[in-house]
Amino acid sequence: MNRIRVFITPLPCFDYCYNNYRYSSFLSPLGNDNVHQLRAHDVVLAFKEWFKSRQRYVRPSVDSIYVILNNTDDAVVIDSELSKLELRLDERFVLDVLNSGEDVLSCLKFFDWAGRQRGFLHTRATFYAIFKILSKAKLMTLMTDFLDSYRKQSGVCKTRFYNTLVMGYAVAGKPDVALRLFGKMRFHGLDLDEYCYHVLLNALAEQSCFDAFDMVAKQIEFRGLQSSVTHAVLVKGLCKKKEWDRAESYTRDLVTSGVGLSEAVIGTLVAGLCKDKMFERAAEVVEEFGGSKVPLHTAYNMWIRDLVRAGELEGALNILKKMKGLDGPDVFRYNLLINKLLKKNRHMEVYDLLMEMMERRLCPDEETMNCVLCFFCKIGLVDEAVHLYDAKVEFGLSANSTTYNFLINTLCAEGNTVEAYRVLRGSLTQGYIPGQNSFSIVADALCREGKVDEMKDLVLVALERNFAPSSSIYSKFISAMSKNNRVEDGYMLHGQLNQLNKVTSRHAYMSLIDAFKKTNRGDIAIRLLIEMQEKGHDPTPTTFKHVIELLFDMDNPEQKFFRMLEIQLSRQGQKRQVYRLFIFAAGHAKKPELARAVYDKMSDGNITPDVKTNVHMLLSYLKSQRTASAVRFFNDLKGERKAGKKLCQSLIIGLCRMNQAEMALSYVKEMKRDNETPSLRCYEELVLVLCRNNKYDEVVNVVDDTIRDGRTLSTFIGNLLLLHSFRAENLYYYWVRSRHNTTSFSWEIGELIRAFSPYISDIPDIEDLEEVIQQLFPMDIFTYNLLIRRVIMAKRIPKERRMERACTLFMRLRQKGLEPNKMTYDCIVHGFAKFGMKSEAKIWSEEMERRGFASPKSGKVIYERASRRDPKPIPQCLMIDDDF
Repeated sequence: MNRIRVFITPLPCFDYCYNNYRYSSFLSPLGNDNVHQLRAHDVVLAFKEWFKSRQRYVRPSVDSIYVILNNTDDAVVIDSELSKLELRLDERFVLDVLNSGEDVLSCLKFFDWAGRQRGFLHTRATFYAIFKILSKAKLMTLMTDFLDSYRKQSGVCKTRFYNTLVMGYAVAGKPDVALRLFGKMRFHGLDLDEYCYHVLLNALAEQSCFDAFDMVAKQIEFRGLQSSVTHAVLVKGLCKKKEWDRAESYTRDLVTSGVGLSEAVIGTLVAGLCKDKMFERAAEVVEEFGGSKVPLHTAYNMWIRDLVRAGELEGALNILKKMKGLDGPDVFRYNLLINKLLKKNRHMEVYDLLMEMMERRLCPDEETMNCVLCFFCKIGLVDEAVHLYDAKVEFGLSANSTTYNFLINTLCAEGNTVEAYRVLRGSLTQGYIPGQNSFSIVADALCREGKVDEMKDLVLVALERNFAPSSSIYSKFISAMSKNNRVEDGYMLHGQLNQLNKVTSRHAYMSLIDAFKKTNRGDIAIRLLIEMQEKGHDPTPTTFKHVIELLFDMDNPEQKFFRMLEIQLSRQGQKRQVYRLFIFAAGHAKKPELARAVYDKMSDGNITPDVKTNVHMLLSYLKSQRTASAVRFFNDLKGERKAGKKLCQSLIIGLCRMNQAEMALSYVKEMKRDNETPSLRCYEELVLVLCRNNKYDEVVNVVDDTIRDGRTLSTFIGNLLLLHSFRAENLYYYWVRSRHNTTSFSWEIGELIRAFSPYISDIPDIEDLEEVIQQLFPMDIFTYNLLIRRVIMAKRIPKERRMERACTLFMRLRQKGLEPNKMTYDCIVHGFAKFGMKSEAKIWSEEMERRGFASPKSGKVIYERASRRDPKPIPQCLMIDDDF
């Protein structure tokens, strides 16, 4: 178990075991992990014992009934399983079961089953209970359908039949229908009983039908059916009319007339005042009638409820303190207040209220457990929250969707993806539908960690429960599976997404295409490309290139290539971009003949190739090492005056990459004769190829030309010169030999090369050298790596001083916002190990591994190798590659 993280000040712990509890400190910041684990365990045990205690309040048979109802929809199975319980049905038991129900469907199943059992007939109370459940769930259509079908029945007692209908339509919010049925009853000489009269009167008050309300109230008074319920409903009517003075006067008359004041009357008046945000007046009413020996439990409950709903938490907490000597609020009010406090992150008050509930031996319900789970998550006890969540079946409780979402989000934030996945899967299998946001959070975590099997399982379970993840989640899974070499599973999810009439994202399509390319499945890749376009996504040139390359591994590649071209032209029209894409793809596949055929086809279609198309065609020759064809193509365009500056620069860069330095130089000179300045990229490629071929005399000339053209020295060229000053003893001599042709700026570069050359001189102070480099070109991480290496190689400086300077440079590059890379750590670890500073070398190698740069050639391996023998004068870590 992880160490308990302290988010709130030390709290008292509770160890509630059946009949006693004790306080101790469990969230104080102690260093002993065992103490933390013990106290966290005590916390979970305390809550588990409290939740288990609810079994003394809730009959076990009720839990057994709902286990059966939740597991199946088959009426035959329900009849069989419930019959085995040998239940004794009466009004009280049926009401207990209905009031304990967590979902409407299960309550309807039980109501239907109980009505079909021999020896039991539903009473007005059981009908009222199911009507209230349907009304609370806002299933009015279902309720009216039930009542309409009930009206068509025959063979039932007319009085009971009409009583049920009037009551049902009243609760359903259709008092006009209820009144019509009431009139029909009176026409037939029938009348409502006391219970139904009051249900109808209450419904009329709720719907503000005051004329009918007054008429029904007179009927109740005329028949002598008045009771404390009547008085409470009449007060509600006055509150609905906002006649507060009359409501208070009516309440006082009940006291003075000797009729008697009931708890429900004061509660109704207080609730009415609070709903109108008249909290001070409500307090005056409680104070005025508090001395009339009438219980104020209901009034306080109403007061707390409306204060919480209005956001007046301080007022609600103050009233709670006043109720210490009374029975206190019920579980519902506690839950309501705790929920609001949790949203405000007022954890101390939440803890105190939970303790108070336990002390009062209140029976916790599902909402209480959900509050505790959220509380644990908020104070950092996420492991304990999971433990309590796992034990929920023992309590006969279940988590709600809000708690599932909260627990899942917290687990993901803690980095516990496996537990988050398990909880999410459990919520789906138990019928709860998580929010798309929670599903997306878990999906992101699974994708990030490459847990492919869990991804697939989660989607399948969700679909089995009729929960369809969003298109973005599907796309994330598809991309992740493609990346993790599970392309078949990714393709299956793509098919499911199509069945749901949802569109796979552009990124997911390209991931699938790339994955099928790796498995050499060109047929599926082509199909996906066309489907992708049909869905409105434009493939990138790289994606097109991948698909075209696959064509050449299939039978009749040329035929398929041109067939694909026809499909694209018919789909997109005779557009230059389509031709250009196929030229580009054929060039990358090293098929210049096909690229030329498409180029000619484009010209035959009276579409003039633009500069980009000509560049792609030229590059298709160069990538296939067809230098002569490339030059001929360029010269043809030049003869037609279609070879612009960009095409010439592309030719120079391509020739450099083909190691044709002399030919590239000739075209540079040709550009300059035409009064055109080559791009900096051309000069960079020239310097690179010349350095590789050790033609340093030409390097000096190219750099001088770059400076004379008014261009600043780029970081790329500067780093190349510094790198080769390590490797080539004659670089500086070429620079000196050409001093009569060089500019003063070029001479400064020569002095920098001299300082970096280990064959010529020693290194000056790093501060001075760093300042010189910054004046010549912008420094990047590679420049600092070279400088660190040069400092370590400075033989005339003591070893300790060299490494001190190297570490200073390391800190300086970090201060400038640069991030050290593998080469940076390699150089420093090499240096410490070479000079016998084993402890420092070990510290740096461990830091290197923590940064994620550990590899067979770095970290501890470098340290161990360098400890055994001196490294080469120029280590491999300073060798340049094509991507530099």
